[in-house]
Amino acid sequence: MQFDNLGQIDWIVLIGTLLFIVFYGTYKSRGSKNVVDYLKGGHQARWWTIGLSVMATQASAITFLSTPGQAFHDGMGFVQFYFGLPLAMVVICLVFIPLYHKLKVFTAYEYLETRFDLKTRTLTAILFLVQRGLAAGITIFAPAIILSAVLEWNLIYLNIIIGVLVIIYTVSGGTKAVSMTQKQQMAVIMGGMLFAFLIILNYLPLDISFDKALDIAGANGKMEILDFSFDFENRYTFWSGIIGGTFLALSYFGTDQSQVQRYLSGMSVRQSQMGLIMNGLLKVPLQFFILLIGVMVFVFYQFNSSPLHFNPAGVKDVMASEYAGDYQALEDRKREIEADLRVKQISYAQAEKPSEEIKLKEAITLLNREEESLREQSRVLIKKANPNAETNDKDYVFIHFILNNLPRGLIGLLLAVILSAAMSSTASELNALGSTTAIDLYRRNTPNQTERHYLSASKWFTLLWGIIAILVASFANLFDNLIQLVNIIGSIFYGNILGVFLLGFFVRYVKGTQVFIAALINQALVIILYVLDLNEIINLPYLWLNFVGCISVMAIAIILQKILSKPNSIVGV
Repeated sequence: MQFDNLGQIDWIVLIGTLLFIVFYGTYKSRGSKNVVDYLKGGHQARWWTIGLSVMATQASAITFLSTPGQAFHDGMGFVQFYFGLPLAMVVICLVFIPLYHKLKVFTAYEYLETRFDLKTRTLTAILFLVQRGLAAGITIFAPAIILSAVLEWNLIYLNIIIGVLVIIYTVSGGTKAVSMTQKQQMAVIMGGMLFAFLIILNYLPLDISFDKALDIAGANGKMEILDFSFDFENRYTFWSGIIGGTFLALSYFGTDQSQVQRYLSGMSVRQSQMGLIMNGLLKVPLQFFILLIGVMVFVFYQFNSSPLHFNPAGVKDVMASEYAGDYQALEDRKREIEADLRVKQISYAQAEKPSEEIKLKEAITLLNREEESLREQSRVLIKKANPNAETNDKDYVFIHFILNNLPRGLIGLLLAVILSAAMSSTASELNALGSTTAIDLYRRNTPNQTERHYLSASKWFTLLWGIIAILVASFANLFDNLIQLVNIIGSIFYGNILGVFLLGFFVRYVKGTQVFIAALINQALVIILYVLDLNEIINLPYLWLNFVGCISVMAIAIILQKILSKPNSIVGV
């Protein structure tokens, strides 16, 4: 589906939804009088606002574009990535939130100066700014490059439009604007995804019930949720989710200012805690549901034609090359498989004898394996046609389904879902980047200015980071699966930052200089480990970097403390 094929109703729904969110957020949050109003929303947020804001910050456009495609290709196993999140919410509610509120901090990193020293605070703030600044650009870039490919919209213009819309209400209203708009965005997001799920089920043949659809998915390995192996070849297992996922969630929700700022705006400690508990209870089911949509898209394409490769840019490259004939042959064979699959799936749904079901299941599984082999061959041809082409098409699966199968009006709504999610996460990130720069770097080094001066500085820094995010988005390159890219960037930095915070909370005899040196050494170590894994010299999936980074910075700091000075006490928080 091209740019000019969107119906008038789609444009009305899309533009109307986005403009309403921008104007609503700007109007409801106008009139910040000081830094507390601007960066903490005047401490007015209730628990449900905090919970929705926390969820909306994490649920970027990448979630709604990449996750269904992840499930389409690899099944439900990705949900294990989130298993550690509820455990992390409990720890943050018991340890992080009471301490942050007691110290009345604007940012998480203020605590580190109180506990250690200024250089440790500054280092962690800079590490946050680096990784979150990159992530903010990717949050804009992810939906922009996909929409530009399938709709033939100009990529640079899309980056600028998304970025400018977010900048308008984030700069003008600060934290309150972000929280207020995220409630509306979550309503749009969940409503759109629910409609998409129901329509997929409605599009399945009459003989295919929901139970049968799940059975079809299970026969092709899409419903294998739990993997208890310690196989490092598999990125997503129960143990990587519980261990690596817990450390990642502790780092993200406990030390990443884009999340900390959401619950620092709470009316009280209890309101902040209830907001995070809400997130802990709902996040795994939400992610399960989004993955299930991807699985249902897989089932839908068992009865309907699908592209051999979902990224239209890759197909265009290969069809304009000497490999066009080879690619066409693969497409011809795929059409034959699809016709055979439709017949066998209907027969499977109507089968009454267990022996007949087993025989048909085996035949269907073999056909799907052959189809996947054709997809792999297509990726090889695309790479031959254009060595710089991105052959991973997971991020294009769901948007292809939306544009080619949903009714008018709902296409506009789902596009609004994608762009709303991008705006939601980006707003939180810009808000956090601006506040960290203003409080941890600028105000700390230019004291004795007026409140109005710091308020103005916070807005200017937010605007600056918005411009930087647009620039990063404009020069970014698509890398593997986008949801993985954001998590990889986080995993490289989060474990190190979390380890510094845990040292502050629980190991009181370690001093600032030792922690500062340990954090520098450890950050270099984590980057080296990731590069070694990337080059297949070692095998350490990125989720484990959170655990390794956290434990190693604590160990290095303790060793340095013992070497450089005699310890005098170990106490808890």
